Amino acid sequence: MILGFYPDFDLNVRRLRQTLPAIAFFGGFLWDALTIGRSVGALDLWLLTGYLAVAAALIRWLGWREALTQADVTPVAVAHGWRDSAPYLLLQFFFGGLFSALFIFYFKSSSHLPATLWALSLGALLVANEFLEEHYRRFTLTWALFGLCAILLLNFVIPHLVGSVAGFWFFASTLAGAALTQWLHLKTPRRPGRTEPVWAMAVALLLAYTFDLIPPVPLVKRDIAVGHGLTKVDGHYLLRLEKTPWWIIWRRVSSELHLAPGERIYCVSAIFAPSGLSTRLYHRWQHNEEKLGWQTYSHIGFNLVGGREAGYRGYTYKQNLAPGTWRVRVETENGRTVAMHDFEVAATPLTAATAMLDKTL
Repeated sequence: MILGFYPDFDLNVRRLRQTLPAIAFFGGFLWDALTIGRSVGALDLWLLTGYLAVAAALIRWLGWREALTQADVTPVAVAHGWRDSAPYLLLQFFFGGLFSALFIFYFKSSSHLPATLWALSLGALLVANEFLEEHYRRFTLTWALFGLCAILLLNFVIPHLVGSVAGFWFFASTLAGAALTQWLHLKTPRRPGRTEPVWAMAVALLLAYTFDLIPPVPLVKRDIAVGHGLTKVDGHYLLRLEKTPWWIIWRRVSSELHLAPGERIYCVSAIFAPSGLSTRLYHRWQHNEEKLGWQTYSHIGFNLVGGREAGYRGYTYKQNLAPGTWRVRVETENGRTVAMHDFEVAATPLTAATAMLDKTL
């Protein structure tokens, strides 16, 4: 009743709701970028699991309220105006928090074009979520968004818990996310909406993983570089790199390498993995040949042990590289791409006048 003395109250509320999507998007994304940091930690995963649990409870409560409304149960009054929208705004907030964090996680794990495009599609969904609040009343859409969040989150959580990035666990976590959504749908009164889109997304994700179109989470690329002599000083690797000419101000390191006859060239990669996870990674050295395309010349493996914040460092080397375009792919045991680095081997040899710098890894 007190609000009735303020005729502009409803107008101000409507104006606030119009600006909420932009505020929620930029504020939530900035918060996640600052708090999640550079790695995917256990605390982050527990927090997001809490988000998912609250979203599940909200959806089930909305289904219960919808069932009572359809049954015309008079003791339960359905709120109107902004009070009716509050549960959907809360659902939007928790979905937004999940999509924001998952976008950051996947973007950090993306190092080749297909995986980057996949991460950007999550970013587009993050933006779209800020304008979907009114559409959450359609339960099929709500189940689809919840199912996608559950699948993508479990893609991180389950490998983190079991300490393995084997392909089996990606398949298991994807199916577990879809099954969780199906179970929640079955437990919701009158089972509003449909869950078929969730299973369709699960199948699409499994196909994308099979064809190496999405990153092998929860591994995250920290750094990768190819250069000259490698030394280890006080627990740090120092890699000699060639500097760009002074007029190239947008980067310090040249993508072109000039080699002395018979010189070794080193590739050092730093890959973050959660504590307790151990696996084997490979450096695949490839040369782009004019008629044959990318040809593999070496496929060298090394063990990775998780837990180091700056990433576990592994290195391999080659010598007598032919001039032309080369790349090193960092791969898991089942061939999923973790990182990729392209470089050019110059036809002219290294000279004493070539400017160099040391990179610490």
